[in-house]
Amino acid sequence: MSSDQDTSEQATQLGKHVALPASPEAAMLERVDNPQIGVDYAVRFTCPEFTSLCPVTGQPDFAHLVIDYVPGDWLVESKSLKLYLGAFRNHGAFHEDCTVAIARRLCDLMAPKYLRIGGYWYPRGGMPIDVFYQTGDLPAGVWLPDQGVAGYRGRG
Repeated sequence: MSSDQDTSEQATQLGKHVALPASPEAAMLERVDNPQIGVDYAVRFTCPEFTSLCPVTGQPDFAHLVIDYVPGDWLVESKSLKLYLGAFRNHGAFHEDCTVAIARRLCDLMAPKYLRIGGYWYPRGGMPIDVFYQTGDLPAGVWLPDQGVAGYRGRG
C-alpha cells in the first residue's frame, strides 16, 4: 500500500534504519495528521546540499532548496522527506524537472493550502539556474519570510 494515497497512515520510517531509496519514484513519502487543523501557519524545510545528476552528462548538480507550505489536514513527515530528497542523488533530471516534481509530489501527498519551492542551483557551464514554483496565493494573515538565499555572485 502506498502511503501517498492512504489517508489513515502514520509514520512507518521514523525511528527505524531505512536505506536511501534507489530513486525518487521508489521513495515512500509519508504524511501525518496536522495537530493544528484550523490554524494557518507556515512550515519551512531547507535542504542546502541537495544533489541530483545531469541527465545528459551524468555529472552531479547541486542546489539549495527551500520548501515553504501552509498545511491543511496533513504534514509531511520530515524523515520521509529527507529520504525522498536524498533519492535524487542518483537520479538524472534537469533542474526545472527536479524542483517542480518535488513540489507536485508534496502537493499530491498533503494537499496543502499553499506551497512554494525555491530551487537555487549552483552553476554548471557558467550559469546558475534558479527554479521557483508555487500553488497560488499565500493565505491571508500567514507570515512567510523571504527564503533568504542570495542570488549567485561567484567568488565575489
